[in-house]
Amino acid sequence: MKTITIVLMAISAILSFKHGWDAFRPATSEQLKMMTMLGTSPNLMPYLGALSISIGLLLLFPQTFFISNVLNACTILLIMALALRAGDVKTALIEIPFLALPLLLIWIKSNFQLNLWSWS
Repeated sequence: MKTITIVLMAISAILSFKHGWDAFRPATSEQLKMMTMLGTSPNLMPYLGALSISIGLLLLFPQTFFISNVLNACTILLIMALALRAGDVKTALIEIPFLALPLLLIWIKSNFQLNLWSWS
């Protein structure tokens, strides 16, 4: 079980770092189109990138594991809500697996710490 948790944590951290790093690069035309559709400004991108990198770093420390996953889930929910407000159901549905990852990590880690996996 510990291996699954580590692999999922690594995937989540890598995704956070990648999305954060991409936010500091010049936006492509597709990214600009999506930001316009969601009603956000390109000026917001560096702040979201810094938040994403911070979430990825917080995920690596046991003391901040829970809050980093909560923040990750909140940012994904924000993206989903903005997409639904813009009428883009497809983008909101695409985000569901990404929302499931931090919630699954919280559940696995909580059960692992409470020793619910032992049958004795």
